[in-house]
Amino acid sequence: MKVRPTPLQDCYILEPSVFTDERGYFYEKFNEKKFEELTGMNGHFVQDNISKSSYGVLRGLHLQKGDHAQAKLVSCLEGSVWDVAVDLRPDSPTFGKWYGIELTAVNKLQFYVPRGFGHGFSVLSETAVFAYKCDNFYNKESEGGVLWNDPDLAIDWKLPASDVILSDKDLIQPHFAERNF
Repeated sequence: MKVRPTPLQDCYILEPSVFTDERGYFYEKFNEKKFEELTGMNGHFVQDNISKSSYGVLRGLHLQKGDHAQAKLVSCLEGSVWDVAVDLRPDSPTFGKWYGIELTAVNKLQFYVPRGFGHGFSVLSETAVFAYKCDNFYNKESEGGVLWNDPDLAIDWKLPASDVILSDKDLIQPHFAERNF
């Protein structure tokens, strides 16, 4: 496994070693010991989530606040997504900055998003299956978020705005300046 830093403090891209032959491929998707050695971050995850979405679906920007904050290790198992993290930690040197990367079933990249970040993705392919490893359990009362098209963040979601499909919850997230995180 290779680990690459991103422009955001404490966010990493993980690239597995993939072994292929005439039968297909094999790779180790996650190894807690290697992850901690390479990143210095806690790699103990307690909950795995999977979502399937169609083209244009945008999920985000979401986070869990307080004692229920979550770090996530995310990947795309089928199709292609544009994955985005926003640093919402006020004391961080990268506070208010975002970073995006295309995660696909073909490139097998994973994106580590630490606690204190907003996270979201848009589906670029006809459908996509997205996997989240979380280091804390979900708690509805601890939900937070930022509006997907907040002008202060100016995130490029790699989709025409007319193609974006949002949940009712994501339509009414607060603006970044409102600081509900």
